[in-house]
This record gives sequence, C-alpha cells and structure tokens, in this order.
Amino acid sequence: MKRYIKNMNMLSKDENEKLKGFKVCVVGCGGLGGYIIEMLGRLGIGHITAVDGDVFDQTNLNRQILSNDESLGQSKALTAQRRMELVNPLIELIPITERITKENAEAILYGHDLIIDAVDKIDTRFLLQNSASKLEIPIVHGAIAGWYGQVSTIFPGDNTLDKIYPIKDGDGLENEFGNPSFTPALIASIQVSESLKVLLHRGETLRNKLLYIDLLENDYIVMELME
Repeated sequence: MKRYIKNMNMLSKDENEKLKGFKVCVVGCGGLGGYIIEMLGRLGIGHITAVDGDVFDQTNLNRQILSNDESLGQSKALTAQRRMELVNPLIELIPITERITKENAEAILYGHDLIIDAVDKIDTRFLLQNSASKLEIPIVHGAIAGWYGQVSTIFPGDNTLDKIYPIKDGDGLENEFGNPSFTPALIASIQVSESLKVLLHRGETLRNKLLYIDLLENDYIVMELME
C-alpha cells in the first residue's frame, strides 16, 4: 500500500503489517499527546485509545498540534478522533473523554500492548505506572518543561518513576519553565520511536535509563537508573 511505502526499508513488510494489530493507549491529548497520536496514526498503529477529560483553551494554541481557533472549548480526545479520520481513516481511534483515575485506570488500560504517558501531573504518572505493572503492560514515559525534556521506557515491575521523582505528587516543572512549541514535538517523536522499538522488539530501548535533553545547551544525556 502506497500509504506506508516510506516506512519500508526502515521496517520490513512483515513488521509494517504487524503495526495494524497493535493497541496503544495514549494518556493525555495535549502538548505531547497530540503529536504522539499524529505520529502513531501516520505510522499505521491500528488501534489507538486517546484519553483526556479536558477541552482546548487559548493557552494551548502555542504548542498543542490538535488545537486551533475552531477547536477551542472542544474535547481534546474527540478532536483527536476527528483528526485521525482525516489523517488515516484506516486507524481505529477510541476517544475516552474522562480523566484517568484510580477507579477507572485499569479498565481503560486493559488490553493494550503499550501505554504512552503524555500527562502533566506526577501523581497521574505514578497511577499509570502502578496500573500498568498490574496489567503487565510497558509504558513509555515523557515529560517536558521549557527547553528541557526527558524520556524513559518502563516495563512492568521496573518502578522507574520512583527513581526519577522523589516526590510522588504535584505538577511537573512546566508551570515554572513554560512550554514552547518545539519541546513537545521533539520529546513526542522520541516517545514514538521508543514505542515502535518496544512493540517490534527492535533496537536498544531506554529501559532503566533516562534520556535527558537540554535544548538550550544542546545536551543529550542518557543516564543509567541504578537500583
């Protein structure tokens, strides 16, 4: 199929065929999540669940690819569904228009091959890690703040977030450092790359590692996360 021909050579025909069978849950459809959903759909990931209980407002317009003047006040998850209908109608995108909580997390995440963390609250990240571990589903974690970003891949039982975040609640640093248009796009692309490697069992992932990026000083550091 011509739609995916540019995937070839990087992916084999068999690998490309496998993509349509995977189920990926993206939690958060904002700065990171919008780009992640866009790239997953264009790759050909066949089933995407987009989880977000929020609506777009004007503060999202500087960086969130799903936001525009016409989508203000509209559900982020439903907007993701409409976008995917335009980008790749072969993809099934299921919108979940509620926030993920202790009460609904396992029901929402169940049955997926991979979870992608695109949230902005630390306690929600720990909720994802704990729920995913119970369900034996890997997670690709990403976070952004101003010029800075980080990515890690978490397999069930790794408890990697415990090594990254000494405090398990509150907001991330984006409220302090802001969020421009380019940092979410960069970190989202790395999360999608990690996701592809996890799903296809290819290459070296960031398991038990943290990729830290400082775009201001052009530092790209991979840190080993020791026990």
